[in-house]
Amino acid sequence: MGHIGKDVVLDEPALVHASAQLYGKVHIGPGASIWPNVVTRAEMHEIRIGARSNVQDFVMIHVGAFTPTIVGEDCSITHHVTLHGCQIGDRCLIGINATIMDGARIGANSIVAGHSIVTENADFPANSVIAGVPAKQIATRDCGAKNIGNARFYEMNARNYAQGRDRLSEDQMEQLASMFGS
Repeated sequence: MGHIGKDVVLDEPALVHASAQLYGKVHIGPGASIWPNVVTRAEMHEIRIGARSNVQDFVMIHVGAFTPTIVGEDCSITHHVTLHGCQIGDRCLIGINATIMDGARIGANSIVAGHSIVTENADFPANSVIAGVPAKQIATRDCGAKNIGNARFYEMNARNYAQGRDRLSEDQMEQLASMFGS
């Protein structure tokens, strides 16, 4: 069973799954989605999830000792990610099981590869492709359009789930095919 604390602000999200556990000062933006078994804890500072961003299954978000955790708009925080007192710019994708630590900043339109560990106070500019342990910038590329596509896909799924549908309709499948050019 989930928990939504008294200091949590739900600003018209697309979905907050019943198993999510949201504690402390947390703001979930319009169209955002919080998937199964997400845990957020903000005993001090705050956690902000931007509009249309998705926080996928088993993500842990906590604040740092001196820093809030801020996720921009149109982001995908994928399965098993840990965000700890960091900032994620708009239109970013954080890969499966990545960890981003206190004071780290990921610039807009970036991708952090799965299983990467972004160390404390690391600062990556916009349009970075980031990978490794410890994570390093391995390429420069504007991934914003693809990241928005992924965020829109999750928003569509979230709105379906909120209405009790866990499968895309034929029309939605066609819409996705046109969005992704296939």
